Amino acid sequence: QVQLVESGGGLVQAGGSLRLSCAASTIIFNTNPMAWYRQAPGKQRELVAAIFRGGTTNYADSVKGRFTISGDNTKITVYLEMDSLKPEDTGVYYCHIENTSYWGQGTQVTVSS
Repeated sequence: QVQLVESGGGLVQAGGSLRLSCAASTIIFNTNPMAWYRQAPGKQRELVAAIFRGGTTNYADSVKGRFTISGDNTKITVYLEMDSLKPEDTGVYYCHIENTSYWGQGTQVTVSS
């Protein structure tokens, strides 16, 4: 059983930055990609960014050039650096190990205009 704990959410003005962290209870992304998803009120959960074994990354078009996903060398923590935030980035952000049932509890990000 793997536990994922997100942190770093909060309230920020448009144009600001936040850094989210996802700490796992064991070594992760040795095999499965890691990803950040978000869910805005009244909308479906959507993929924001993913990082694959070897360091390849993938981003939703809406966040390309503004968000950066990375992992530390211990393979236990995954980060999401969010810059130039927009009100439409508001939502609950979840950490997920792809192709598994493991999700974090989510962290709220609110961007005010």
